[in-house]
Amino acid sequence: MKKKAIATLMAVGMAASLFAGCGGSETSSAGTAGTADTAASAASETDAPLEGEITFWHSFTQGARMDAIQKAADAFMQENPGVKINIETYSWGDFNTKWNAGITTGDLPDISTAQGTGEVVEMINAGVINPVDDIVDEIGRDRFSTNALADMTMDGAVYGIPYYSHAQVMWYRTDLLEQAGLEIPQTWDEFYDAAVALTKDGTYGAAFSCSPNDLLCSRYLNYYVVSAGGSLLNDDLTANLTSPEAIDGINFWVNVYKNCSPAETINYTVNDHATLFYQGTTAFDFNSGFMISGVQSNTPEIAEYVRCAPLPRMNADDPVYSAESSHIPLVEWSNTEHPEICKAFIEYLYQDDNYIEFIHAVPVGMLPALSDIATNEAYLNDPTIQEYADCVDVIQEAVDNGHAIGFEHGPTPQASYLTSQGVIEEMFQDIITNGTDVESAAKAAEDRLNEIFDTMIA
Repeated sequence: MKKKAIATLMAVGMAASLFAGCGGSETSSAGTAGTADTAASAASETDAPLEGEITFWHSFTQGARMDAIQKAADAFMQENPGVKINIETYSWGDFNTKWNAGITTGDLPDISTAQGTGEVVEMINAGVINPVDDIVDEIGRDRFSTNALADMTMDGAVYGIPYYSHAQVMWYRTDLLEQAGLEIPQTWDEFYDAAVALTKDGTYGAAFSCSPNDLLCSRYLNYYVVSAGGSLLNDDLTANLTSPEAIDGINFWVNVYKNCSPAETINYTVNDHATLFYQGTTAFDFNSGFMISGVQSNTPEIAEYVRCAPLPRMNADDPVYSAESSHIPLVEWSNTEHPEICKAFIEYLYQDDNYIEFIHAVPVGMLPALSDIATNEAYLNDPTIQEYADCVDVIQEAVDNGHAIGFEHGPTPQASYLTSQGVIEEMFQDIITNGTDVESAAKAAEDRLNEIFDTMIA
């Protein structure tokens, strides 16, 4: 792939990643964390202690995750007194803007998280991150999902290390379905009918949100299109919003907004949207396992009634599918002067005790990216994971079988820009607010995306 500096037309970071292992033995032959001091081993390779200062950017602004990262950094620095790790935290909405500005200003970290696999592709295209195959191999390549590594592999090199995984599934309220005498929807028609039926007495069946600063419209449209056997990208990597599947999907979600959703969600971001379910306002939502912690924090009295199921299908006898999974990665930036420290610290984060403490910061919301951790007794010995074991199974199946949006064609810049530019969201706003007919709005959005692809990709 040709690499180029990304133009100023970059979207704000998508919160989708806020929301996205297989079974295996409890230990691994390569890189099993907790069995050795990886920092010390890295230092011994050069027969000298680690010395230097690095900066780590992440977007874990919530307390437990932020605390786990800081605790690991403090412990690493105590074991390596010649090392200083500066940790800077940015919201999901600010992160994309921050690193793109840093390409010009030089204000870039040594290591960071990324907002999903799509952003890793943007970083590769910009030529600002290093391959990390050596780190992956040290941790244990066979411990990671094949799909997770594939989504961050370009020209045979891995550029992102999966830190945790999640996938989009359908969340529902068992109590509301039972009261209405409704079954768990298996098809989109069943979902729509149930959502309409449950829109009463201050409760809405579902929400459809259209903020251009998020990717919810892209996400929801993708669910529908993928379930119909289509894709939002053609085989030649041009945008595909005018296929019969896409047009049907646009009409479907416009009807959901008009008949089942609060009117104000036209401008909602993903956090606003999710809060409706957290607080018991909506009966259905499509999200990852982060829904559990959100409900527990907002309305714990309904937590026992919250469960998830696979995404609806076109027909009840269609196979279960995954329309979107995500593997939130760690990346090493090309500007670093201390790759040896970056390597040692990243490996340290994957040591069993450190890694499990981080994953337990949002149980069910963050699934282990390491297969052996998913079966580790210390990981499984968490009350929330035990209570929602059925939900973990549903999400894990979606993780194992899915890719990021558009990545069914492989990790391409087009897939990233498909969801990062707010074009699909603005299309829905145009249809809903201005009454533009669906076919015209879809064609205009499709053309705009293809123009962006041509401009942004060398």
